[in-house]
Amino acid sequence: MASQKAIGFVGVDEFSLEMAHSAIRRGYGVRAFEINNPVIEEIVKLGGVRCSSPSEAGRDVTALVILISHIDQTNDLIFGDEGALKGLKPDTVLILRSTFLPSFLHKLEKDLEIHEIAYVVDAYVSYGRSDALNGKVIIVSSGRLDAIARAHHILTAMCEKLFTFEGEIGGGSKVKMVNVMLEGIHFINAVEALSLGAKIGIHPWIIYDIISNAAGNSWAFKNYLPLLLKGEVNHQILNTFIKELETILNMSKSLTFPLPILAATHLQLIHGASIVDSGEDVTVLTKVWEKVYGVKILDAANTDAYNPEQLASKFTTDSKSVRKIGFIGLGAMGFGMATHLLRSEFCVVGYDVYKPTLTRFTNAGGLIGNSPAEVSKDVEVLIIMVTNESQAENVLYGENGAVSALTPGASIILSSTVSPAYVSQLEHRLQMESKVDKMKMKDSCSVEKNTAVEKENSAAEVLFNYSISNHRHDNNADEGKNLKLVDAPVSGGVQRASLGTLTIMASGTDDALKSAGQVLAALSEKLYIIKGRCGSGSGIKMINQLLAGVHIAAAAEAIAFAARLGLNTRPLFNFITISGGTSWMFENRGQHMIDNDYTPCSALDIFVKDMGIVTRESSTWKVPLQLSTIAHQLYLAGLPTFAQVYEMLTGVRVEGKLQAQRKDTMLRSLPPEWPQDHVLDVQTLKESNSKILVVLDDDPTGTQTVHDIEVLTEWTTESLIEQFRKSPKCFFILTNSRSLSSDKASALIKEICRNLDTAAKSFDSIDYSEADAVVSVLGEMDAWIICPFFLQGGRYTIADTHYVDDSDMLVPAGDTEFAKDASFGYKSSNLRDWVEEKTNGRILASSVASVSIQLLRKGGPNAVCQHLCSLQKAELTGKRFLCRTAASFVSALMGIISKPPILPSDLGIASEKNGGLIVVGSYVPKTTKQVEELKLQCGQFLKSIEVSVEKLAMSPIEVREEEISRTAELADVYLKAHKDTLIMTSRNLITGRTAAESLDINYKVSSALVEIVKRVTTKPRYIIAKGGITSSDLATKALGARCAKIVGQALAGIPLWQLGPESRHPGIPYIVFPGNVGNSTALAEVVKSWTYPIIFTSTKEILNNAEKGGYAVGAFNVYNLEGVEAVVSAAEEEQSPAILQIHPGALKQGGIPLVACCISAAKQASVPITVHFDHGTSKQDLVEALDLGFSSIMVDGSHLSFNENAAFTKFITLLAHSKNMLVEAELGRLSGTEDDLTVEEFEARLTDASKFIDETGIDALAVCIGNVHGKYPASGPNLRLDLLKELHALSLKKGVYLVLHGASGLSKELVKECINLGVRKFNVNTEVRKAYMDSLITPKNDLVHVMASAKEAMKAVVAEKMHLFGSAGKA
Repeated sequence: MASQKAIGFVGVDEFSLEMAHSAIRRGYGVRAFEINNPVIEEIVKLGGVRCSSPSEAGRDVTALVILISHIDQTNDLIFGDEGALKGLKPDTVLILRSTFLPSFLHKLEKDLEIHEIAYVVDAYVSYGRSDALNGKVIIVSSGRLDAIARAHHILTAMCEKLFTFEGEIGGGSKVKMVNVMLEGIHFINAVEALSLGAKIGIHPWIIYDIISNAAGNSWAFKNYLPLLLKGEVNHQILNTFIKELETILNMSKSLTFPLPILAATHLQLIHGASIVDSGEDVTVLTKVWEKVYGVKILDAANTDAYNPEQLASKFTTDSKSVRKIGFIGLGAMGFGMATHLLRSEFCVVGYDVYKPTLTRFTNAGGLIGNSPAEVSKDVEVLIIMVTNESQAENVLYGENGAVSALTPGASIILSSTVSPAYVSQLEHRLQMESKVDKMKMKDSCSVEKNTAVEKENSAAEVLFNYSISNHRHDNNADEGKNLKLVDAPVSGGVQRASLGTLTIMASGTDDALKSAGQVLAALSEKLYIIKGRCGSGSGIKMINQLLAGVHIAAAAEAIAFAARLGLNTRPLFNFITISGGTSWMFENRGQHMIDNDYTPCSALDIFVKDMGIVTRESSTWKVPLQLSTIAHQLYLAGLPTFAQVYEMLTGVRVEGKLQAQRKDTMLRSLPPEWPQDHVLDVQTLKESNSKILVVLDDDPTGTQTVHDIEVLTEWTTESLIEQFRKSPKCFFILTNSRSLSSDKASALIKEICRNLDTAAKSFDSIDYSEADAVVSVLGEMDAWIICPFFLQGGRYTIADTHYVDDSDMLVPAGDTEFAKDASFGYKSSNLRDWVEEKTNGRILASSVASVSIQLLRKGGPNAVCQHLCSLQKAELTGKRFLCRTAASFVSALMGIISKPPILPSDLGIASEKNGGLIVVGSYVPKTTKQVEELKLQCGQFLKSIEVSVEKLAMSPIEVREEEISRTAELADVYLKAHKDTLIMTSRNLITGRTAAESLDINYKVSSALVEIVKRVTTKPRYIIAKGGITSSDLATKALGARCAKIVGQALAGIPLWQLGPESRHPGIPYIVFPGNVGNSTALAEVVKSWTYPIIFTSTKEILNNAEKGGYAVGAFNVYNLEGVEAVVSAAEEEQSPAILQIHPGALKQGGIPLVACCISAAKQASVPITVHFDHGTSKQDLVEALDLGFSSIMVDGSHLSFNENAAFTKFITLLAHSKNMLVEAELGRLSGTEDDLTVEEFEARLTDASKFIDETGIDALAVCIGNVHGKYPASGPNLRLDLLKELHALSLKKGVYLVLHGASGLSKELVKECINLGVRKFNVNTEVRKAYMDSLITPKNDLVHVMASAKEAMKAVVAEKMHLFGSAGKA
């Protein structure tokens, strides 16, 4: 509808005309109301409609702009009988001009809410003042988030550049205050500088020409000063400034915030206005300032002007050749100047009190002297570049001073920043010829000093006014030397000093300037010769410093005031730089203030000195400089940056950086989520839509939220046709363009899109969607959608600012480690600013519309569709969108429902035993923390190999090759040994000097990792690739994958692929682990869930399973490695649980290594195996065994009386249970022999078994039913199965397991009967030992063969027993 794109105006002026014209050009209709104003006729000519009343202007419009400056009139135009309110709809945006105080705007907003007008913003409209935006409309607007979001595209349509301050209305008015206060200060400061300059004899137009290209420049200086000098500014401007500054000062009073510089400015303006009101003839403003400052500015401006650069050219052309130069003062600036002169083929002798600097100067090719006098011998030109006047005095006239050693006719170039008065007095002294008798001079060596000392806080400056009766020491030799002085202060900084591109303002006699001309020309890019007395050059430098010093102070005052007003100082800074409040120093130092940057370029010591010179000169010349004096006093506070003065005084923070926010607090402040889940609706839409979503992913991490979708790593037309033939709803193309330069990435995307276009045309029903490169092939899009929200990765966009979740804090993205990436870094956290930054200003932030989280959550899909058009509905109506998004967007667009993390069992690889391969190329700090945690948590089974980035990227090819080979060989060995293997690049970050060089380093590292993985021949159980570029290169280049299936996620935000059949390892789980996802433990969690499981089974669990399954488990005594391997190997082959059993005799011989061998084997086994300590008869042995890692122990107190046995067993049981160990005990005593233990035959009987179990709390009972250790008698075993049956019934009642010792020699039938009657553990020793001993009978050629033979012999016995006990196949 036309009404949906109409903007109404109530009140028109020149701004209204510009805004209306812009809106019409951008497709809006315009309706305007104004009683009497010719501007409205111009709007009608442009196509606008004149309205008869405010209500008509507001009827059915999208937005209504009210540009009225009077409060009462504004109220009447809105709420009156024919007021605009009568025509407004509830969703109309009301835009109020920011000429009112914020308090009035707040009240007006509340009044409008009563009338259901919800969207109200203010707008400060002005003209841009920068070169790019000069004369173009710029708007600053503020209001609630939802109001700004709704008004954004409307405001953008009416201006060239838009700044927004979300929060509360009134921000536009506040920004205007800050801009006006700066402009006012700069205006009066320019007048002060002009007055002092004219007073000391410098032509006003020369001041203007030089300063307008120097650090003292401001918009007010450059634009007001010519009009002042021409007498073209009316004094009415005074009243305008007075009124606006008074409003600002009243605001500061209400906030208890001091604005001393602004207050002084206001007083000067009032002083000027009082002169106007006195009736004196001051028709032009310049005459007012002549009265205020007592300086004839216009007379000075009307004297003959000259061109100081042309004058400099004349002197340098006629200058004398210079062979040897002395240079005193090799500080940062001086060293740069002196070394540049060396490179310009001058012979330079240098001196500085700091000895290391002299060494550096010698290394640069210079000569050095040990004193000023030594440096000055035989030089034609002496340059002095020291800090202040007292130092200059000392090097010239102090002990071993330069003057005494200079040859007659030599020239001195004084480049230090000193007062003009000092320069004039110095010239006078150098030229003065003594009229006193030389002999008298020798006898009377006195110097009368009239010393004026002005000491200000930490800055002390001494001005010597010499009345010389005699020079001291041998200064009589100076008489008649005709030494020449050139006053030549410099500006430009250290870098320009070393390049010879300084700005130099020189003054002196013609002869002096000709003598020094060649040297001055060599040091400067801009050389100005200032006519007048020697000291005029320092006069110009002083004027520049006066302006620059006040501008820094004003910038700090304004930014601090803005912070107190609640403004975000960063966008404020950006606005001021293109407005009338800007200055060179504001742009240069203001950035440091809002960055909280205390680097030396913001140090203030130099201005303590320079502003001290200004105030002293103003006092000497009787020119009242109030702003300069106040600024100087503030500098004397001595803080590192000027802004800190206001922070100290008021407690505000001027830093313009978004602060990290508590995640829970910020998320709670948001509206509730939209209550309806539209996933099913989206799925239904997709089913009815023939379009295929094609996602171009610059690295594999974009698949973080999808599953059961394919990803292609190639994009030939044939492969794309094949993919389209499958009719998927979506597929990914992995471009890996992140590792490419911008040009190469653009070319690649164009190629992919051309192939997509060609492939899609082969199918009638195919359509698809996926920045500039895409548009160049597929044509213009209706819009680009940028949506970096990514829940699984902790990425949130709130109020257009993108945040990253970090330890329960939301950190602005521009402040994170990812923003500092050498190749892909950025500064902006606000996404609108980010777009402007990444497009190098081609797309302005003001032209970016946003869909706020408030709109999403309050209005839902319909509101979003109205505001922007929802993606689905818009595309169904023919609109085309290019989406640049994070991973969450794709799953939402496709209606994909998330599923739990994928585990090895889901893919059927749980039994594969090779180690997994983890390759870490990402170097961001988050990855480093994750790797550290991985090593900490998984160190017991993880092998780590660190690859040197320096060797891969910065060393010769043979060193690189050696590092690649070493890593690949080690990895192969570890993987074959079933060890998970970590290959990681060294954590020291190496970057290039440029983004391109950094990309090249990345490429070298990534290609080396590819080569390493190529050379690994063992197929890993799984592969984890850490980092976007790394994961892409490994999949495509190292493993040869051309396609893969996205199975799901290994952890939230961490995609898991299965590589295609064409790859080196078809179907291998390939985990793409982004460098910027997960907390510090995430990598360890994934590795632990995918590593081959170490089965920590307990003996109790094994016996419990046996009880449930009705079978028994063998406990096999082992004595050495062969025995351990025989049991484990048999158990794995037969898929049987087993128990490795160590007798005290074996422990005595094998010690802790034997126990460690058993435990390690049990952990590495693929079936449940535990380690048991058998027949512990000694309390000491048992207590020691508790700490050796056994899963269970047997307490053998059968040699004791019942009571002693029960007490002994109970004591050990309590200790063992505290360590979750199973305890087995024996009540009766067996006959026979076990190891070296021989016992008498004893009637094996049950004696109060129930009481024994109750008193001891044991878990397993070794029964005595006629079984014996060792061999049974010739008559064979005679087991009391009736007793066993009773014991089984008792064990079931008491919850204990039955164990039978002496199983060797029992028939199969007896064993099975015992199992049927409840025996769950059989001890097997004799038969296994016999098999070992028998294997030794046959001679072997090598000990290895002996071990192998013994292992196989024992393994056969163990396997047979497992089948007999029924445990085979039960693992």
